[in-house]
Amino acid sequence: MSYSNVALHTFTTKPWSISECIENYARRGIGGISIWRETIEGEDLAAVRKHYHDAGLTPVSYVRGGFFPHTEPGERAKNIDKNREWLRDASALGMPSVVLVCGADPGQSPLTNRNQIRDGIAALLNDASDLGITLLIEPLHPCYCGNRSAVPTLKVANDLCAELNHPALKVAVDVHHVWWDHDLEAELARCASNGWLGSYHICDYKAEPADLLLDRGIMGEGCANLREIDQWVVADNGFDGLREIEIFSSHWWSRDQDEFLDRILQSYDSLYSPSTN
Repeated sequence: MSYSNVALHTFTTKPWSISECIENYARRGIGGISIWRETIEGEDLAAVRKHYHDAGLTPVSYVRGGFFPHTEPGERAKNIDKNREWLRDASALGMPSVVLVCGADPGQSPLTNRNQIRDGIAALLNDASDLGITLLIEPLHPCYCGNRSAVPTLKVANDLCAELNHPALKVAVDVHHVWWDHDLEAELARCASNGWLGSYHICDYKAEPADLLLDRGIMGEGCANLREIDQWVVADNGFDGLREIEIFSSHWWSRDQDEFLDRILQSYDSLYSPSTN
């Protein structure tokens, strides 16, 4: 089976080194890779770039930037500088996009956090454009509004794209975070029609997760309407990028990662038509 239209996030197989990720993804015919900062800490970025290129993997995203809000202006400025550093790292790795987990400060109102996110992204757009990198706003499930992201819906992400109106800004749609939204179909259409649909992440949402952050489901073992969402994203709105698999699972990280990845791909086969692989 070929998985040329699939990309893996390296955090999915967290226990593996970047070399193990590259070799094991390529061995299974996976088409692309999204690289997390944690996976390459201390690594030679040029060597990593050559390794995944030689293995035939398509670069998708560098994960992650963002974390813009803070009650102190000086800290917000430091966060912008960190993001500029991460953009340079993404460029060195050959990654065409950077996913933004936009952040939230629990000492501020949601609207203040949202506006600081807007201003933080605005400060980076020219830097990203100069490097040929797209910034991807990722809406996060509302349960993370307290300290992870004041962008809880696709509508808010779309509104930010409209307000900032820059070709280097798009959206990363992760089904884990948006599946529950009654307006999702309409906002996906709005996102795609404006050219903002930059990436598409798949996993599943467990109805009773053991941990809100680290117990995502393998596709098909949760309650998200994955086939319907895939119809909206791919067939209805023409998304032609790679389906990126991103699963955080303490349970599976404690087990054999080859077994985990094989289970993921088996689930992918059962849920998505082989004709779309």
